[in-house]
Amino acid sequence: MTLALNDKYIKPFIDEKALASMQSEVSAAHRVLMEGTGEGSDFLGWVRLPETYDKEEYARVKKAAAKIQKSCDVFIVIGIGGSYLGSRAVIEFLKSPMYNNLKKDTPDIYFSGCNISAQSMNELLSICEGKDVCINVISKSGTTTEPAVAFRIFRALLEKKYGVEGARERIFVTTDKARGTLKKFADEAGYETFVVPDDVGGRFSVLTSVGLLPIAVSGVDTDALMQGAADAAAAFMATDDMEKNTCLKYAALRNLMYRQGKCTEILVSYESYATMLNEWWKQLYGESEGKDGKGIFPASVIFSTDLHSLGQYIQDGQRNLFETVIAVKNPDSKFAVPFDDANVDGLNFLAGVDMNDVNDKAMKGTILAHVDGGTPNILLELADKSAYTLGYLLYFFEFACGVSGYMLGVNPFNQPGVEAYKKNMFALLGKPGYEEAKAALEARLK
Repeated sequence: MTLALNDKYIKPFIDEKALASMQSEVSAAHRVLMEGTGEGSDFLGWVRLPETYDKEEYARVKKAAAKIQKSCDVFIVIGIGGSYLGSRAVIEFLKSPMYNNLKKDTPDIYFSGCNISAQSMNELLSICEGKDVCINVISKSGTTTEPAVAFRIFRALLEKKYGVEGARERIFVTTDKARGTLKKFADEAGYETFVVPDDVGGRFSVLTSVGLLPIAVSGVDTDALMQGAADAAAAFMATDDMEKNTCLKYAALRNLMYRQGKCTEILVSYESYATMLNEWWKQLYGESEGKDGKGIFPASVIFSTDLHSLGQYIQDGQRNLFETVIAVKNPDSKFAVPFDDANVDGLNFLAGVDMNDVNDKAMKGTILAHVDGGTPNILLELADKSAYTLGYLLYFFEFACGVSGYMLGVNPFNQPGVEAYKKNMFALLGKPGYEEAKAALEARLK
């Protein structure tokens, strides 16, 4: 089985009758998502995307990726939020966080436009010195501050290095199909463009051109990734019985935990390559459910590293949290603990043991300790670490998010709260039209 949900470690914390009674809610949320009758229905294009995606554009994505692989040493992906988290999550999960330092025949991939740090920008520009560079700017409007500033900088770098004509062949734009500042500019400049679908929100866009172009450049098998997502979609849409549908079971369990006062969910992995997957998951659930004074707060850890920092709190702190653990059953890398004649550390009993086995025992021991300490655990077991399985997992989390949000009673597909900081930032920076707001904010800051 590609993905299995093990509920053994959450059962001590739930009333089976209470869980069973949620079936009607699960069915209703599943139906609303499938029929598109709930709030945010204009943004449900991701639901059937793994089967209905634009095959012509997908072919252009793969062709552009091959061109980028041949023409540059460094590929800069410019975007923020869902415009970069999904692709970075996939690339690091399948290629490792040390991907740029490994021997390979694909460009080094870096991400920009996801912060406003002068130091990060200077460091990235230094990396580009003496290298052939291509960029992919991802923005539906083209006016979002962080990516717009980065695009300005890297466009200037490419035009200075290659000239306007040469830069045109190295700039790839993913934006609105027909509208917006960036689309107009890209068409006028002659850049190759790809589409951010109107009916797919940023945090659900990893399987569109938004995520697929960088993923394809990295050398990941995008066909397998999409097939995994397609098979997940078929499975999760086929039945609303949560005992036969792991995705719906997950949505039900997390809502049951929330109603029991467990308002923080911690996504746990025991591999550093899952760090950015955790970040993608946090945006997916945080932005989808955190509204109207509701929502489970999404947090994440990488064990065993974080057992030496946050482990104490998870074991003995407030009992307002639960954990969802991701485990890969068949790792693709092995390393045996060596024998040491001195045995200074007393660990020769592990000599010859695969580090994966040590990691597995650390996971199982931690789960049992946390359960004994009062922290419920959901265990998601992946068959392997492959593009197919990851595509399945991505869709699993997306579909569960839609169902869970509707069960929670919110619109899972809007994000009204993210505009508040932007308005304040524009006012403080002196953007035209914000003069009155600027004066009021500066008075509050004195």
